[in-house]
This record gives sequence, structure tokens and C-alpha cells, in this order.
Amino acid sequence: MPANLTSCLVPPSTNLLPTPSTPETLAYSFTLPASPQTAAIARTAVRTILQVHDLGDLTDPAVQVVSELTACACRFTPSAEIYVSLRYRDAALRVSLFDGHPRHINPRLATACDTRRRAALRVLACVVRACEGDWDFGEAREPGGGTRMWAVLPRTAASAYLRT
Repeated sequence: MPANLTSCLVPPSTNLLPTPSTPETLAYSFTLPASPQTAAIARTAVRTILQVHDLGDLTDPAVQVVSELTACACRFTPSAEIYVSLRYRDAALRVSLFDGHPRHINPRLATACDTRRRAALRVLACVVRACEGDWDFGEAREPGGGTRMWAVLPRTAASAYLRT
């Protein structure tokens, strides 16, 4: 390729080096099929992402949390896909899952549905509590609606998860 064409395509001030994979650069979002195999795919992805970003000490609780959220999302969603988001901010791993299950308008149906979802997330609640984190779910405000489930795992407590 002629040098003058290259200089037109890539400005000289552009940094072509990749951003290093550190905990602070962990920010991933991906869409997965809403199928029985999806939890296994999500576990593998999270394991790899945490290792690459030097957060291997969070692997066990994070993989369990993602597995529980993914299984629940796949169980409840009427759509063909779920959306997963992983972020590391303020010394904590933040996991969010979005599914297509809309909030019920009828309050009794909404309460019954919330009760079923909370029951499906019992193991998640135990893991997050052991990691001194937080979790919940509610209406997704993003376009398309549905339900957003999330969990926060503080690194200090989560890294001691299997030692307790």
C-alpha cells in the first residue's frame, strides 16, 4: 500500500496499540441465545474474561452468579436472546442480564411473577450475600423493555468466597 494512502487512513496521532487488559478496563456486553446450553457458554466466557483482566480471584463466585442469572433469564424470557453485561468499577464486579420478560400490569400477576423469579434466584442470593454484595431485578428501562437482573460482587469479599 502506498505510504501516502496509509497516512490518509490512519492519522499519525492514532495509538494503534491495544488497551492493556486490567481490572479497570473490564467492560463486556454480549448477546446469547436463550437456550439450555447458554449458562455453560456464559460460564466459559466469564472465566476467560476474568483471567484476561487479572481478576481470577473472582472466578468462582462470578461464574456461579452469571450461571444463576443466565439460567433464570433463559427460563423467563419469551424472546430468543438474552443480553449479558460485565463491568468492573469501584473495586467490584457488576453483572447485569436483560431478558425480554415484560413487567406485568396486573399487580397480583406482577407479585406472583416476582416471587417465582426470586425463588429461582435463591442460590444467587446466597452467593452474593456471602460476598457481601448486592443484587435485585426490575423493569429494564432500555428500548425493548423486559427485565433487568443484576448483582454486584465487591472484590475484597468475593475473592475470599471459597475460603469462608
